[in-house]
Amino acid sequence: MWIETRGRGPDLVLLHGWAMNSTVWNSIVDELAQHYCVHLVDLPGHGASPATSSLSLQMMVDAVDAAFPWPVQIIGWSLGGAVAAQWAIQQQEKVKSLTLVASSPCFMQREDWRAAMPATVLAQFAEALQSDWQGTLKRFISLQAMGDASARAVTKELLADLFKHGEPSIASLAEGLAILRDTDLREQMSQISCPVLLQYGDRDTLTPLPAGHWLKSQLSDAKLIVHQGAAHAPFLSHRDEFLAAQLDFLANN
Repeated sequence: MWIETRGRGPDLVLLHGWAMNSTVWNSIVDELAQHYCVHLVDLPGHGASPATSSLSLQMMVDAVDAAFPWPVQIIGWSLGGAVAAQWAIQQQEKVKSLTLVASSPCFMQREDWRAAMPATVLAQFAEALQSDWQGTLKRFISLQAMGDASARAVTKELLADLFKHGEPSIASLAEGLAILRDTDLREQMSQISCPVLLQYGDRDTLTPLPAGHWLKSQLSDAKLIVHQGAAHAPFLSHRDEFLAAQLDFLANN
């Protein structure tokens, strides 16, 4: 698994979202590295980390857990947040704090869960991957930025980062979408005992804000930060506010 480490201090692991890679954190990593030993991870099947077997949420958790056999703090965005949450559920002594950025315990709508993407959207992306995977990724990025006050700038930055660590395989992309479709950690979230920071945008259509409010109600020690005018990538569109909240949380946990 590809990991880049910067800075010195307490260990901080950053996990990106579906189809992306660790370069999405470039705008904030220098500030974080002034205070922490920051580990930028390409999840299996993403960026420079090849998939050695079929992707699953548990496979990703096992990979990052094996790479860090010591206590860590974690920031997970979107799919990376699901990996981080499952990791925190399974390794309560290892995970000192958890930040979930525009993430969800359940990414697809169900009868009892509306704060997520419609099943038809995920199905359309999965089908489109087979005929035009690059165009599909670009449309997914546009969806991430939709509604953001800085949508054009966020889209441009995410597109610039998309292939910086190489092109993903269609198989890995499809398996990643299946993880988004099938993941449902709602029943296990209350098992997380560490402090949790929830950073969300109020215009996010992929992981709508009600998911953040639900998480705050279920977690024993959680703080919710809502970035007004942000969509799915508040660390890009609201960088300074995001960093201020993040550094304050990390320093106190």
